[in-house]
Amino acid sequence: MIPIKDDNPRSSFPFVTVALIIINIAVFYFEFKFGFDNVIGKFGAIPSFIIQGQRLETLLTSMFLHGGILHIGGNMLYLWIFGDNIESYLGHLRFIVFYIFCGLFAVFAHIFLGGVSDIPMVGASGAIAGILGAYLIKYPKAKVVVIFPVFWFLFVRSIRALYVLGIWFILQVISGLGTYGSEGGGVAFWAHIGGFIAGLILILIFPQKRR
Repeated sequence: MIPIKDDNPRSSFPFVTVALIIINIAVFYFEFKFGFDNVIGKFGAIPSFIIQGQRLETLLTSMFLHGGILHIGGNMLYLWIFGDNIESYLGHLRFIVFYIFCGLFAVFAHIFLGGVSDIPMVGASGAIAGILGAYLIKYPKAKVVVIFPVFWFLFVRSIRALYVLGIWFILQVISGLGTYGSEGGGVAFWAHIGGFIAGLILILIFPQKRR
């Protein structure tokens, strides 16, 4: 199930969301130019270092790194579809703080539940998962247009965000339980879960932008 757009109008232009997308794409080009392994090894968040209080700056830098074109493409798609409405709700500055907090919470969830490994963690997925959690709370009835690939056919449907994001979260939990305590690489499901839960909570704490 791949979301392609929502029918939820925003109240202001999403300057921060657009800026985040541009920054992520620019950093991805930097990775491509100087080598993914080199850049990720230096700026990715390595759990075994973080747990010892080392390279703490990578808690932030890792949020802007991606491991491949599908990785960044999927993340930026979700950020564009759901980020603008949360930015409109919170306001630009609070949205930045919200985004970073969700991303940090996601990293620590990955470290403590996904295993303390030497494998770098990268991606905006955790912070974006926080946006999804916030969207679920504030706009559960908004319609999201999704594509269902079935064999060689593509089906397009408009479904409430409650079901789209709820199913997404359930899949993350199932996948996360399957990798609990594992030090293997791959998708950081616990980061997604942690970021999503952070978004659920923080959107209830952060005040709405004055209209």
